[in-house]
Amino acid sequence: MAQRIFKVLRQVAMYLVLLMVISASVDWWRAKDIPKIDLPDLVGTTIQGESVNLKVMSKDQPVMLYFWGSWCGVCNFVSPSVDTISEYFPVMTVALSSGSKLAVTQYLKDNDYHFPVLNDPDYKVGSEWAVQVTPSIVVVKNGQVEHIATGFVSLFGMWWRMYFA
Repeated sequence: MAQRIFKVLRQVAMYLVLLMVISASVDWWRAKDIPKIDLPDLVGTTIQGESVNLKVMSKDQPVMLYFWGSWCGVCNFVSPSVDTISEYFPVMTVALSSGSKLAVTQYLKDNDYHFPVLNDPDYKVGSEWAVQVTPSIVVVKNGQVEHIATGFVSLFGMWWRMYFA
């Protein structure tokens, strides 16, 4: 009986490792065009009225940069975790092609999100950063990319990326 349980656990562990390798490979492929050094300037005023500058914010501390859209189904699962992370770490988010300032503000209010948002209604910032998948999370420290994740990312995945940046 114990031998059978060990065999099942070993098989589950092998599948988990395989899943992690495939997931990391897909992340790498989807994020290959996002700049890693010489990052585009990301300076602006959030829809909440705060002035932000990514290079200044990331000096000596990691900053989570979150590219999302109100139209993105997966973002509905990731955004609550980003909102939680924003209570503990610096976060800058970019709403890609999500409409006017008023529409994005209403979306944040309807979903009870409190993270800062730069609105990118024309996908200008998204193009500069070569974002091809939403959601995309980029952890930046000292003006350099430390981690990139695309698609669904768990709260735990966000925590470890920020902690080890």
